[in-house]
Amino acid sequence: MHIIGITGFLLAAYAVVGNDVIQTLGTFLSSNTKRHWALLWGYASLILVGTLFLGWYFNDGDVTYDRLSRIPLPDHLQWWHVLPPLVLLGVTWIGLPVSTTFLILSVFSSGQVIEKMVLKSAIGYAVAFVSAFLIYFLIARRFESKTAIDRMEVKKNKKWWLVGQWFSTGFLWSQWLIQDFANIFVYLPRHLQLYELAASTAVILALLALVFRSRGGRIQEIVKQKTNSANIRSATLIDLTYGIVLYFFTIINPIPMSTTWTFVGILAGREYAINQLLQRHLIRDTYKKIFRDLYKVNLGLMISIVVAILIRMLLK
Repeated sequence: MHIIGITGFLLAAYAVVGNDVIQTLGTFLSSNTKRHWALLWGYASLILVGTLFLGWYFNDGDVTYDRLSRIPLPDHLQWWHVLPPLVLLGVTWIGLPVSTTFLILSVFSSGQVIEKMVLKSAIGYAVAFVSAFLIYFLIARRFESKTAIDRMEVKKNKKWWLVGQWFSTGFLWSQWLIQDFANIFVYLPRHLQLYELAASTAVILALLALVFRSRGGRIQEIVKQKTNSANIRSATLIDLTYGIVLYFFTIINPIPMSTTWTFVGILAGREYAINQLLQRHLIRDTYKKIFRDLYKVNLGLMISIVVAILIRMLLK
């Protein structure tokens, strides 16, 4: 493997894990604050290793589940190919939930593939928003009202809710990994040898440990700001809804998509439904939250496009 490819992989892994993992595991961390981070990390690590190995075994060494089939590895990687993960590290540090899919993959993709990624991601946001809104419009009074939460305080440690949350988190985590492995492994050969798989897995697990130990870092704030996201029932339903939406788009086609947009859509639809039913006096603040999150993800898209244009100018 080329030294630039290895460098790009390390930077992309660090940036993607730091920026995107919280979309998937943020509610899991919020509702398990009393549990040691190593236990949570161990659970997530088992699923990650299993998902990686299954992709590698059943796809002839391709751990991205065919997500990079239309995005070939360049014959010669140049120094500017590592600019996207560097930019991603910067925006992650200030807490912006940008799309790593656009930021990293756009540098390697043709204009046609980028258009398909944007379209699929926009549809993903819409489907996620509508799905979350409909689900929470039906269940918000029973699960998210103050009275319901007060009743739940005594029973929130019921084993079946705990099992349900860990199951939904595991399902979501596996679906997210299938989508986002492409953002990390785009710098490496499309078909990995066993030793390459082992080395790359060790790197990702180490980075994941840092995220769990810091309890998510700054990106976690986008989860904490949402209503009742630390409640175990709320966390379970958020994760299950998010996982089902990702699974739906996984089976449609192998075009990569922005899981960030889907994540923001889930939270926005949920927040809107809850406030429509239970907190109408806060509806204006809800609109502000939705548009602020939309502004952030669209800012990430614009940053991605600018970086891609600058790199293409360098290529010329």
